[in-house]
Amino acid sequence: MRILKISIILILAGCCFSALAALNDSGRVDSVPTEPAVESGTSLILVMNIDGAIGTVSADRVINAVEQAEDEMAELLIVTMDTPGGFVSSVWPMTKAIMNSTVPVAVYISPSGAKAASAGVYITYSAHLAAMAPGTNIGAAHVVAGGGEMDSIMTEKVMNDAVASLRAMAERNGRNAEWATEAARQSVSITSSEALEKNVINFLAGDVDEVIEKADGREVNTVFGKKTLDLKNPVKKEIKRSFIQSLLDIISSPNVVFILFSLGSLGLVLELYNPGAILPGVVGGICIILAFYGMRTLPVNYAGLLLIVFAIILFILEIKVVSHGLLTIGGVLALIFGGMMLIDTADPDLRVSKTIVIAVSVVVGGFVALAFSLALKARLSQPKTGQEGLVGETGVVKTKMDPTGYVYLAGELWEAWSDEIIDVDEQVVVTEVDNLKIKVRKKS
Repeated sequence: MRILKISIILILAGCCFSALAALNDSGRVDSVPTEPAVESGTSLILVMNIDGAIGTVSADRVINAVEQAEDEMAELLIVTMDTPGGFVSSVWPMTKAIMNSTVPVAVYISPSGAKAASAGVYITYSAHLAAMAPGTNIGAAHVVAGGGEMDSIMTEKVMNDAVASLRAMAERNGRNAEWATEAARQSVSITSSEALEKNVINFLAGDVDEVIEKADGREVNTVFGKKTLDLKNPVKKEIKRSFIQSLLDIISSPNVVFILFSLGSLGLVLELYNPGAILPGVVGGICIILAFYGMRTLPVNYAGLLLIVFAIILFILEIKVVSHGLLTIGGVLALIFGGMMLIDTADPDLRVSKTIVIAVSVVVGGFVALAFSLALKARLSQPKTGQEGLVGETGVVKTKMDPTGYVYLAGELWEAWSDEIIDVDEQVVVTEVDNLKIKVRKKS
């Protein structure tokens, strides 16, 4: 019966996962030419923002934005960006969509204090135009690979491929290919003013309006050849995240993935501690499925994942094995080490926060310990109902016991026996129950 309940919970969670995937796919549209979205004599400028680590959701948003710009016959698509980087699997679809766009794309690194690190360099170089706000920086484009450790030969292959891609982008858009090589191989970074001097970007701009002003009249290379931007009388239109995109973006965060997986595990463990509670199991199953959805966009280290699964097993074993808390402690330690190893990257900005790992692990361990102590207390406590609940109760002798008699107990008169002679009105304690008779002794 317990297995059936857990199966139902996982099926419900799977349905939620399928619904999320369907909603995510529903945001993708085929490119079909339409009429211009603005009046004649004006220029439609689409603007979207990328903030945070680059993942699958970011890639989908950029691809959708390029398709929308083509559908609405926009003159320019501006992507404002502030990112610590991302992963190769998400970056290449973005750069491919930008490079093959029939509508020119400008990447604008802003606001002041923002950066385009790692994956951000590749996205910037793929754009037809690149701009930075004063006080920003770009660089550290060393490839962050996932899915396990690579040997030196494979690392060199991946690096050479990344460098070749950067150089190809630089040559097509007329920007500095040598610096791109240094950024990828040596992880160098430069400021916005240095980027302008080294021809890494086309110009500096204080805001989006200045980007449009400085982009006007510039010649760019598109898939259809050279095109001169005509941005007179610009009409800006912002592309905002949908609710589903925002939700999926949150779920794809390494920190959120670890929290969801941990809370989901806690829910299933609590369901096993208290079968029939339903709510912990349902919530736990949904959290685990959402965590797996987030993991598909991240380079997961399977050793870390196995450690988290092992922690769950230790928590469950605490139900059956009397370990005096050792299994719970072992589970907490396994959860901590698993969380720290979960994301396979050397970039600290893209890994699970150590503070979150320790805090969540301690909280989960505390809940498991509390649930186990309550379950153990209930198991060992004196029964309060039925015949077993009479043992230990105090009554009063109504007829002399020699060796049998009657005792007034719990509002009723009981037939009783004793191994000793007990006078009337003396208090006695029940020591045994046999059908409708009780055995008593004098209360000391």
